Amino acid sequence: MSERRALFPFLAALLGVCALSLMDAFMKGAALAAGAYSAAVLRSVIATVLIAPVWLGSGGRWPTRAILNLHILRGTVSTFMALSFFYALTKLPIAEAIAISFIAPLIALYLAAIWLDEKIRREAIGASVLGLVGTIIIVSGRMGAAEFDTETLKGLAAILFSTLLYAVNFIIIRKQALVSSPTEATTFHSGVGGLVLAVFAPWFFAMPAAGAFVDITAAAILTLIGAFAITWAYARAEAQSLVPMEYSGFLWAALFGWMFFEETITITTIAGAMMIVSGCLLATRRGPDQTLL
Repeated sequence: MSERRALFPFLAALLGVCALSLMDAFMKGAALAAGAYSAAVLRSVIATVLIAPVWLGSGGRWPTRAILNLHILRGTVSTFMALSFFYALTKLPIAEAIAISFIAPLIALYLAAIWLDEKIRREAIGASVLGLVGTIIIVSGRMGAAEFDTETLKGLAAILFSTLLYAVNFIIIRKQALVSSPTEATTFHSGVGGLVLAVFAPWFFAMPAAGAFVDITAAAILTLIGAFAITWAYARAEAQSLVPMEYSGFLWAALFGWMFFEETITITTIAGAMMIVSGCLLATRRGPDQTLL
């Protein structure tokens, strides 16, 4: 029985990654139909409406000023991270965008050294090189494709910008997890995101058609399912043992991209993704305590 229970965190992590990959597919459809901005605004609003009662019903209270500032910081960073990612999805295949975003944990290693005074191990240096090479392979493959144009270049720029913010988000989440419950963090994450995006509503918001609205609602629900599944898993198993589940996102993205948009995966994308994943797995290895910073 204990062995079966030991599998639950891995299954939960797999479910969470699958849900978030499916969310990306729904958001790509919504962004293509209604624009990345309008789709992102509505996703945040719907997610907040769904999660806020859960937080309040579980005894949630207004956070202290210091914690609130942390929520605002994460919500703001996540907002532009998601917006640029959804925009990139309108220009690139889902699996390609996901593969490039995998370098975020490697960037986070260096940000953690700067902001959290963590030590960078030798494995992290090698991992970074692999991640960089993998990214270059994917980007060069895309630039060499016959359909490469200005719109594709915009997509690549957007996903790289989103990935940088994703890495910053990793650092903020580490701090946030020490002082906030998952339901509180999720509520403010969606709520702050919706408020930040709403500032630009008079210029960019357009109410989507019914079909796009259905996709956005599905994406909001899948966002919450994915977040809770992954949070539950990471509370019950070591992060380093769950990392391989994270990289199943490439396979899910390839599947959903093919199912929903008839996207194909190039050899360069597969090769680059393998390099990036290898780098991330190398970064999680526990070897001798040899640090460079």
